[in-house]
Amino acid sequence: MSPHRRISAALIGLLVLVIIGWVGRHELADPAAGPPTDNRPAAVASTAGLPVQSLSQLPLQVGQEWQLIQHGGPFRYRQDGVVFGNRERHLPPRQSGYYHEYTVPTPGANDRGARRLITGGAAELYYTGDHYVSFVVVDPQR
Repeated sequence: MSPHRRISAALIGLLVLVIIGWVGRHELADPAAGPPTDNRPAAVASTAGLPVQSLSQLPLQVGQEWQLIQHGGPFRYRQDGVVFGNRERHLPPRQSGYYHEYTVPTPGANDRGARRLITGGAAELYYTGDHYVSFVVVDPQR
């Protein structure tokens, strides 16, 4: 085998390995893996290293906003329900459009404040009280 063919074969092999690694990485993050086996929200069953907090332990406004989300509104801000991009990558990686954010009112604030609820898919719920710096998984059944 000539040196040029060896180099070409090595490059093709390397390219195949890179493609397999890329596809494998995305398959591992596939949200279509199915629901958890129990009846708890997916985020509670698999917290991705985030702390879990019961809804009853969070500020009262979080529970009120959760009720609005479950009933489809009405929401206070036009931005409520928009796609959350997860740019900080604090939440598990998912395809664009998977996460949506909602404003949790802050008493006394003149603007939207820093508190948000993030929903993921049909059963994941996250809360940030510091505008996406940190998150907790919310267990709405507690």
